[in-house]
Amino acid sequence: MHTLVIASFAVLVTTAVAAAEVAGVKIEEKASVGGQELVLNGAGIRTRAIFKVYVGSLYLPAKTASSLNALAAGPRRIQLNLLRTLSADQLVDALVHGLKANATPQEIEAVKAQTAELASIMKTLGEVKEKDVVTIDFADGATKIGLNGASKGVIAGEAFNRALTKVWLGENPVQADLKKAMLGN
Repeated sequence: MHTLVIASFAVLVTTAVAAAEVAGVKIEEKASVGGQELVLNGAGIRTRAIFKVYVGSLYLPAKTASSLNALAAGPRRIQLNLLRTLSADQLVDALVHGLKANATPQEIEAVKAQTAELASIMKTLGEVKEKDVVTIDFADGATKIGLNGASKGVIAGEAFNRALTKVWLGENPVQADLKKAMLGN
């Protein structure tokens, strides 16, 4: 019995150490994308005016503080743990704005069809609620959108995923301190 209690306590301690917490949201230290185990690179809070919008997390094959290395990584995940309810239009508008802020007009034109696919997928999500989890995975040359663990759509193209990842890690990220946090700084 004593051994069982000690073993149970060890599992609890290990579980507590295995996850980070940001803004009261438990962020797992590892994620599986495309059959590969990724590690939490960093996480931070996206704010807009005075409102906390989501906790953004970046998962990569190996930790890096470089956005260039993160963009060059094979499989990767950007995870958004919602801290407030957002409409599909709010999500789409924010993502499209972020894409445009970090790409040349030629790059935007090159991923126009994929951007329309993203908008369509996001609109099928409807309203995302506080505590929902949106995942944006890149594996096998495609961007895979998920909501609360369920697949919601796949968009082909590495160029599109790089452009989308730059919303958070580009030269003009959605929020500079969020970029730093996602890069582990």
